[in-house]
Amino acid sequence: MASKELKQVILMRTDLNMSKGKIAAQASHASVECVLKSLKSKKSEQLVKEWHNHGMMKIVLKVADEKELYNYIQQAKDEGMITSIITDAGHTFVESGTVTCGAIGPDIIEDIDKITGKLKVL
Repeated sequence: MASKELKQVILMRTDLNMSKGKIAAQASHASVECVLKSLKSKKSEQLVKEWHNHGMMKIVLKVADEKELYNYIQQAKDEGMITSIITDAGHTFVESGTVTCGAIGPDIIEDIDKITGKLKVL
């Protein structure tokens, strides 16, 4: 596994027009949630260790809305990747229960790019 580069992708909804601070907080929630889920399986735990040791590459990409977010997350799940979906508590910017973003990985860059490679960077 060490010969493969790893990254994590955060998929951020652009239709919510969240502030930069809100986006940063939601992206952080998505990243941490995926890492915590990854620690529950030996294969994914090893990916997290290698990803951590090589700088924890991550990228935030734009998705248009909740439907598009779930589409990409489902594709990643179908490929056996660890994913997360973040639902906001509604304390600051959006209504309680609003799905704001999700994450995929960490996993092998080429495998993630097969799913999200055409998305634009936020």
